[in-house]
Amino acid sequence: MSARLVLNSNTNSIVVLNWLLLIHVMCQGATEKPRFAEPIPNVTVAVGRDAILPCVVANLGTYQVAWIHIDRQMILTIHRQVVARVPRFSVSHDNQKTWQLHVSDVQQEDRGHYMCQVNTNPMISQIGYLQVVVPPNIVDDESTPSSVAARENQNLTLHCQAAGFPDPKIIWRREDGQPIFLDRRKKVNALEGAQLTLARISRTEMGAYLCIATNGVPPTVSKRITLDVEFGPMIWVPNQLVGAPPGTDVTIDCHTEAFPRAINFWIHENVIILPSAKYSLDSAEASYRSHMKLTIRDLRPTDFGNYRCISKNSLGETEGSVRLYEIPMPSSPPKPIKVISGANKTGGFLAVWLSVVLLLLLHLDYVHCS
Repeated sequence: MSARLVLNSNTNSIVVLNWLLLIHVMCQGATEKPRFAEPIPNVTVAVGRDAILPCVVANLGTYQVAWIHIDRQMILTIHRQVVARVPRFSVSHDNQKTWQLHVSDVQQEDRGHYMCQVNTNPMISQIGYLQVVVPPNIVDDESTPSSVAARENQNLTLHCQAAGFPDPKIIWRREDGQPIFLDRRKKVNALEGAQLTLARISRTEMGAYLCIATNGVPPTVSKRITLDVEFGPMIWVPNQLVGAPPGTDVTIDCHTEAFPRAINFWIHENVIILPSAKYSLDSAEASYRSHMKLTIRDLRPTDFGNYRCISKNSLGETEGSVRLYEIPMPSSPPKPIKVISGANKTGGFLAVWLSVVLLLLLHLDYVHCS
């Protein structure tokens, strides 16, 4: 009797174990394997900003998610643990399906492909791309200095190099909005390229040129290059012969162009004229142009004669002359007849009548004498 009970007990245990094993197999078959619910989006971020790469996994169960930077062959995280010794990487989980890789203060070396991997057998994975863009920056060491000088009629090439990602585009413009002369016949408002070549430059091309670098990542940057065109002085005189009466004031003038800036002065009777009660000197300057004016007060006979305007710089010297001559003082104009109106009309008529009578008497006297 005892042996029969033991046998029945063993038989029941085997049946239970078989059922448990069957249920386990059925549950394993019914459980879905992990799968990716969404692709990893490609993310673009400017250098220095933060980036997030999401990996959405359904039915993860007891499996684990890992992040790998493929380009650097670096394991970054395994499940909730950060493996890489780069403090800018971290991982978060929303307790649902999404595992997020955080990259703070993104650097250019962070650019590349990132793999989200699940340790199933066989392993499953998907890949996203982190694009790191860099705003443009002008490389001064490889560009023309901020100030450059050249002689007139020489050829000159300005250089401008810029770094950034994507590669920046460089555009040249004049700061004053004037066109850029590529040669004597061709001019443009803007020119694209790292070099700007100016052929046979003239003084009219003097000024500030802007090298503007842009690649679609703000901010756009620019460099200002000041071009000085050097040439010897030139003078032209608007009026080489000027007349004035004695006792009056007169102003004579000369126009000069020169760079570097010239020393301008006036000479009369081989003596340099200095400011005084007799002479007033004035000069208006704009870029390489200058307008010289000399005012002579209370003209005397010794003031008439030849005046020379002289302009001198390191590249040369030139002069112009003005001949100041005397003209007679105009005679006093006849006093106008004053016509009285209103209350004195009678007196006016009487004056006219007397004038007519006087003319008639003079006429009769002339006839009688004849």
